[in-house]
Amino acid sequence: MEALRRNALGGVKELVDEFLILFANVLFAVSLFAVWGVLTLIGVIVDQNKGADFYWQNYTPMLARVVLRLHLDNIYHSPAYIGIIGLILISMTVATFRRVIPARLPALRPVKIDKIPLNASIAVEGDEQDVRARVQSFFAERGWQIRKREFGGEEWSFVDKHNWARRGVLVAHVGFVIIAAGTTIYWATGYSGQFAVLSGTTATIPQTGATVALKQFGYQIEPVVTKSGIVYQPIDYVSHAIVTGKDGVAHDAVIRVNQPYDVDGVKVYQATYGFAITFVLTKDGHAIAGPPSGPIKEGEAFDIPGTSRAIQYRSFVGTIDRRTGQSGPDPRPNDPGVVIEAFDADAPLGDVLVPLGAALNLGAGYALTPQKYTLYSGFQYRYDPGISLVLIGACVLVLGLCISFYLLPARLYVVVTGAGRSWNVGIAATTVKGYDIFEDRFREIVEALRRTPQAS
Repeated sequence: MEALRRNALGGVKELVDEFLILFANVLFAVSLFAVWGVLTLIGVIVDQNKGADFYWQNYTPMLARVVLRLHLDNIYHSPAYIGIIGLILISMTVATFRRVIPARLPALRPVKIDKIPLNASIAVEGDEQDVRARVQSFFAERGWQIRKREFGGEEWSFVDKHNWARRGVLVAHVGFVIIAAGTTIYWATGYSGQFAVLSGTTATIPQTGATVALKQFGYQIEPVVTKSGIVYQPIDYVSHAIVTGKDGVAHDAVIRVNQPYDVDGVKVYQATYGFAITFVLTKDGHAIAGPPSGPIKEGEAFDIPGTSRAIQYRSFVGTIDRRTGQSGPDPRPNDPGVVIEAFDADAPLGDVLVPLGAALNLGAGYALTPQKYTLYSGFQYRYDPGISLVLIGACVLVLGLCISFYLLPARLYVVVTGAGRSWNVGIAATTVKGYDIFEDRFREIVEALRRTPQAS
C-alpha cells in the first residue's frame, strides 16, 4: 500500500514538473502569443457582433459559413479567445517564478570567482580592516549598493548597480496582467455595437435604452488635385442630435469623428454616413403597398411581390456623367442616381445605374423608381469599464520594457582573502544581459580599483 502511495505521489510530481517545464518554456509562450495575435487579427478583419444576414449579404457564401460556424463573429467573447488569454497568464506566472525571478534576482551566495568570465584579482597591501574599508569606500563613492554576508567565516560583498532595474521584466509582466484584467472586465460587463439613424428619426441603444434623435447631418468633401486627377476626399462629417439617457433628460449633442459623446458611460462615435433611398414600386402604373415601405440603406434588399425576384440597393452615385451614363468622380449629390442589382432567387441577374426620379422597367408590368434620398448617420457605441485598467496596464508594460531594455543591472562579487599585510581582492561581474555587454565597463572598474591609493 505504501509503495502504491509513493508511486502515485511520484506520478503526480512528475506530471506537475512536466507542466511547469512546458509552461515555463519560452517557445511555448511565444506560440501562445502568436495564436492570440492571430485571433485578435481575425477580430479586426471580420466584422463583429452582426446578425447572420449581414454576413450572408456582405461575405462570400463559403466565408460567411466559416464565420458563423466557427463563431468568428464574436471572437473576443469566444471560449478560445478567453482560454488563450488564460493560458498566457498561466505561462507568464510560471515563467516568472521559475525563470525570471531566479535569473533576475539571484540569491546572495558565494561564487567561484575564476569560473565567471568577467573576473580579476588585485593584490593590495595594508591592514585587513583598512583594505576592506578602502574597497567598500571605492564602490560606495561610485553609487554602488553594497551588501555584506558571511559564509563559513569568510566575508563576501555583493555590489549592485541599478539592482532595482532587475525587476523590469516583472513590471512588464504586471502590466500585461493589468491589461488582461481590463480586457476581462470588458468581456464580462462591457459591450459594443453600431446603429444607423435617418435624419429626422430616432434610434435606441438596446443595452441602456438611451435614444439618439438625428436632427441634422452635415459633411464636407474637398476636391484634392493629385497626379492621377482630382480626388474628392471627406474632410469632416458631423451629426447634430438630441441624446436622451437614463435620466430622461434630452441633451443637444454634436458628434464628430474622434469626438465621441458620452451618455450613461457609453461612448457614441461618429463612424460613417450614407444615403438612404425611398423607392416606389409600381405594377401597371399603380403603386404597390408593401416593401420597400421606407428608405433603405446601401446593401439592403427587398422582394418583388408575387415573383422570385429581389432588388438590392448597392450604392449611391452623387454625380452621373451624362455623356457616358456612368458614375462621375464627384460623390456630392449634384445629379444623383443609384446602383441596383436584381436577383432571381440567389442568382444575380445584373446591375444597373438608375438616375434619381427615373423609372426602371422590371418587366411583367413592374417598374421601380428611386424617388428621393435621405442622409443617415452611422454610429458606433462602446461601453468599456476596463479601459482605464488597460491604459494603466499599457503604461506599466511600457515602463517595464524601458527598464529592461535601457538599464543594465550589474552585480559584482567581491571577496578579500590573504593574511598579514598581503591581501588579494577577488572580483567577478555578472549582468542580466550576458558578459560581453559589460566587458569594457568591468575593465574600467578593475583599473580604477588598482589605481586606488594604498595605505603605507
